[in-house]
Amino acid sequence: MLLTKYTHACVRIEKEGRVLVLDPGTFSETDQALAGADAILITHEHADHIDQDAVLAALAANPGTPVHAPAVVADALRAAAPQTSGQVHSAAAGDTFTTAGFTIRCFGGQHALIHPSIPVVANVGFLVDDAVYHPGDSLIVPPGVQVDTLLVPVHAPWSKVAEVVDFVVSVRAPRAFQIHDALLNETGLGFTESHIARVGGQHGTEFRHLAPGESVEL
Repeated sequence: MLLTKYTHACVRIEKEGRVLVLDPGTFSETDQALAGADAILITHEHADHIDQDAVLAALAANPGTPVHAPAVVADALRAAAPQTSGQVHSAAAGDTFTTAGFTIRCFGGQHALIHPSIPVVANVGFLVDDAVYHPGDSLIVPPGVQVDTLLVPVHAPWSKVAEVVDFVVSVRAPRAFQIHDALLNETGLGFTESHIARVGGQHGTEFRHLAPGESVEL
């Protein structure tokens, strides 16, 4: 598989001529990420994880492209563009399905707590081909799974460095790359990633930073 990282939480995975896109949000280069997409996965409803207009445009451009997302996101997409409703599918923790030749397992169910005054929304972490894990906005460790490639939300209003490092240590994937990094400047990102790389490395995880648009063979 070829994984391409875009700004913030969006990644594109290519395999055998098929393209899967996860979390094409408003912070990301959605026109590049969604070009030729065969399937789209959305972890939750926040705009930095779904650019609704861009996703709907991708569905309209290719009637064969499905999108899988938590029910509240799926309902919003159907309401905004009823003509594409047949392409929109609800996903929840515990689900397993195949889309565009990729096998997807779903974990979690809830977004991490930001503050008690802010309602918790649905969040689904996606494991692609039993290999690549995108947790969305959560630090849920998928039970009973050996993850090969972990996508790490390195910074968010709901997290702290210790929690992120513990997540990496708990998953124990051989390799990890950062996501959810657009809210940090270069200094803050370097500081946070150094802790992840150092402690993660002690537990067998090789952490590597990917620049926006950079690709890596898995």
